[in-house]
Amino acid sequence: MGVQVKICGINSAAAADAAARAGADYAGLVFFHRSPRFVKSDVARSLAQRLRGRARLVALVVDARDEDIAAAVAGVQPDYLQLHGSETPERVAAIRARFGLPVIKSMAVAEAADLSVAADYEKVADMFLFDAKAPENAARPGGHGAAFDWQLLKGRKIARPWLLAGGLNMENVARAIRASDAPGVDVSSGVETEPGVKSAAMIAEFVAHVRAAALAPEHQL
Repeated sequence: MGVQVKICGINSAAAADAAARAGADYAGLVFFHRSPRFVKSDVARSLAQRLRGRARLVALVVDARDEDIAAAVAGVQPDYLQLHGSETPERVAAIRARFGLPVIKSMAVAEAADLSVAADYEKVADMFLFDAKAPENAARPGGHGAAFDWQLLKGRKIARPWLLAGGLNMENVARAIRASDAPGVDVSSGVETEPGVKSAAMIAEFVAHVRAAALAPEHQL
């Protein structure tokens, strides 16, 4: 299997079609009001219908209440729930049990010690997402276009499939894959012309660079 690609923060029909046309494996819809990529329930429902069967749907929530998660699940019927906040292992287990959906748990990374937290979630999460730690006092935990040291992940034994996120774009994703040995990558701001505005051309180029990187001998990356 090649390197998996997730396009996150899809909030328009054009972005949804671009992600599907490019061959993205996952499409993320953001249910966090403070994000410029937030989608209202009616828009999310329409986008989910447009994407279903073309990419695996991911509903992203941040420290959400059960009733808010339930609303997202009812409207979108996602393939995965992405928990992108400070959810504890116990909270992750409870959400997974209640909604019966696989869970992607995000991990905020700034240094090697931050990766040790993943062990606490191995039994309750189905997939991990390693993202750059948000700036201090940031209004949201991700989507800032910041990167961390990708080499922190290289050679590590991680018990779950995982995605690399944070500051990725078409120009650096091949280097990121090589530096981290990432089996999958996640992009949001790196395929936008401004916060919350996806570019179909940038989505296509990003996915093409990932596919090329996955096929190229290491010295060509």
